[in-house]
Amino acid sequence: MPAAFLADRVDAYDAELTDLRRDIHAHPELSWQEHRTTEMVAERLEKAGWRVDRPSATGLIADLGGEDADARVVALRGDMDALPVDDVTTDIWTSTVPGVAHACGHDVHTTALLGAGLALADLHRESPLPGGVRLLFQPAEEVMPGGALHLMSLGALDDVERIFALHCDPTVDVGRVGLRSGALTSAADLIDVHLSGTGGHTSRPHLTGDLVFALAKVTTELPVILSRRMDPRAGVSVVWGKVSAGQIHNVIPAHGSVAGTVRILDSDAWSEVEHVVREVVAEIIAPYGVTAAVDYTRGVPPVSNDEVSHQILTGVVRDVLGERGAVVSAQSLGGEDFGWYQEQVPGSMFRLGVRTPGGPTYDLHQGDLRIDERAVGVGAKVLAAAAHRTLSRPV
Repeated sequence: MPAAFLADRVDAYDAELTDLRRDIHAHPELSWQEHRTTEMVAERLEKAGWRVDRPSATGLIADLGGEDADARVVALRGDMDALPVDDVTTDIWTSTVPGVAHACGHDVHTTALLGAGLALADLHRESPLPGGVRLLFQPAEEVMPGGALHLMSLGALDDVERIFALHCDPTVDVGRVGLRSGALTSAADLIDVHLSGTGGHTSRPHLTGDLVFALAKVTTELPVILSRRMDPRAGVSVVWGKVSAGQIHNVIPAHGSVAGTVRILDSDAWSEVEHVVREVVAEIIAPYGVTAAVDYTRGVPPVSNDEVSHQILTGVVRDVLGERGAVVSAQSLGGEDFGWYQEQVPGSMFRLGVRTPGGPTYDLHQGDLRIDERAVGVGAKVLAAAAHRTLSRPV
């Protein structure tokens, strides 16, 4: 049975994968700077028989099988970049780069994808794959709009019929994965609202545009009004991270701004929300004698897992991890650029449990993140089996 063979081969590589993951963790690289990681992965894949293409400075695309013109192709994606965060763990493989750490688990993603690739190469030597598998080692997931668009522009999805990916989840125990059909993560956009007025004295607000009051209105009313203008099932959320205006108690400033994020779970609503935001801001400030400039930056689309891909993963997880291997993954308002791939081809992302049973629950993007290293093998097994099962299904 291919799933069992793949699982056995992943287990055979366990020591190598553990060492590699620790090496990557100790040498984290920020977005677009993943040179060392790319070199290590490319060298190992080429040794295993993969056709490796490095069309840009960082990241790579690797293919196995599928040489026929009409061959079916399935893609597996793993991101490679680290975060500008101090690593405060005390493991011997803690980050050696000050101010940079794998605090989102991309070292695990990279290593699990490589492990899947090694196992699939072994299977291909035993019995040729019923199609092609493409590995996407993606740079720059942590920046908007993300490295996914970069790889796509280089042909990463050419001829691909379906794509899978994983993401660490420190709230799920190792040996289990989170699955969900439909929206898994939200779109994540950036918004900056700049207000301008004439400025004046706080004793005479009626003779000038009361900019701070208008800014407060934007800050408090935009999230509320959007919840009435947008379908509530879309899950729109506006949260501010920065407010700036004025320097002294008795002066109404001439300029002020507020900055934050707009997140939304529905792809159709995402296409509309920028227009609605601009419209609502104009309505809010209309009575106060100030003007507004809205800088709206579209970030990443929602990750929305299609039902067929979800069912493939469900069957794979049952075979690889047993009946209790899957849990229902909660929706997240975090952003993830895997959604760009799903704009072009169907696919699914699963949550990889990385918590040691009975151990502490860590948070992503924090310097104290620690993962149970057994998760690497779990992720590799599920990815490899998902690829093979996709190619083995009827068209």
